Formats: sequence, C-alpha cells, structure tokens
Amino acid sequence: MDLSSVATFVLAVVLISASPGPAMALIMRRAALRGFRGGVATVLGLELGLYLWALAAAAGFAALVAASETAYLVLKVVGAGVLLWLGVKAWRTAWRDRDAQAPEPVAQAGASSWRAFGEGVVVQLANPKAAVFLLAFYPQFVPADRPLFATTAVLALAQVAIETTLYLALGAGVARAGRWLRRPAVRRRVEAVSGTVLVGLGLRVAASSR
Repeated sequence: MDLSSVATFVLAVVLISASPGPAMALIMRRAALRGFRGGVATVLGLELGLYLWALAAAAGFAALVAASETAYLVLKVVGAGVLLWLGVKAWRTAWRDRDAQAPEPVAQAGASSWRAFGEGVVVQLANPKAAVFLLAFYPQFVPADRPLFATTAVLALAQVAIETTLYLALGAGVARAGRWLRRPAVRRRVEAVSGTVLVGLGLRVAASSR
C-alpha cells in the first residue's frame, strides 16, 4: 500500500469507529456503570468479534452470509435479539434500582469482566452488517499482487489497533465521571437511556435489509 492508501484506510477506520452504533453504546454503558475495567473488557470483546469477521471475509465465509438470504436473516434475528435483550435488561435494572440509595461500587475483576467481554463478542459476531461491510471494505485496500487472506489479516489488525485506542479513550473519559454516574438517581437514568438506545438499535437491525 502506498502512503495515500494508508492515509485513506486510517481515516476510514477512524470515521467508522466514531459512528454511533451498538459498539459505542455498549462501551459507554459499561464504562459508566462498571468503571474503566468493564469498558476495557467490552472493547476487547468487540474487537475480537471484528477480527473474526475480517478473517471470515478474507476466507469467503462472509460472502456466503452476504449472498444467502437464510444466513443473513438468521444473523439479523440473533443480532436484533441480543440488542433487545441487553436493552430490556438495562430497563429492568433501572426499575429494580428505583429505591436504591447508595452508589453502586465499581465491579471487581472476574465474572463481570468476562460477561462484558462475552457481550462484546456476541454483539459483534451477531451483526450481519459487519459481514457485508467488511466484505466490501478490505478488498479496496488489498494490492492486486498481494495475498488476500494474509493482507486482510494485517489490515484487520491495524483496524483493531486503531479502534481499540479510540474506544479505550472513550471508555476512560466516561469512567472518569463514573462516581457521579453511579449515584442512584443518575445510574437509573443511565440504565434507562442506554436501554432505550439498545432497544432502538435492536429494532433498527431487525428492520434493516442488505
């Protein structure tokens, strides 16, 4: 890749990362309510899912998803279901904590971090739009004389590195206000708003077409 192609690739990845969507909603919710560590786990899960989709695109599996009505529909239903489940879960938490008085402590390492990591992986892998997008995105930057799979794997690593940096910065910024965000009244509003956003994204995925 020449310098102009590299610059175009980096700019495209930055713009993609900055676009509002399930990834950003998950990161902000986790970092706000579970601290920076929870945000890190979510970011790592999302980026692992992204990298797996990139490898699938290079291997041709993503092309099957993009071409098959059934495969696309299954992934769309699963993706929408995951987002709706997370959104309803946030609503239930907001309702359950309506009488809480004490700020919620930051979760310690362990099950909570693994749960956040798993949510990130599942949300990314259950997103059929990721398959279609990556299938169209990477070939534009693979030189004709380079092997498709190996070059795509390297480009995907670069995208993961850029997105991880940007998302960790976002998570750190949100987490800095964590003590205030975990005050009972504020926490309920965060859960309610994030639940609404996730449900809205789930409905958008369910109604989307290729």
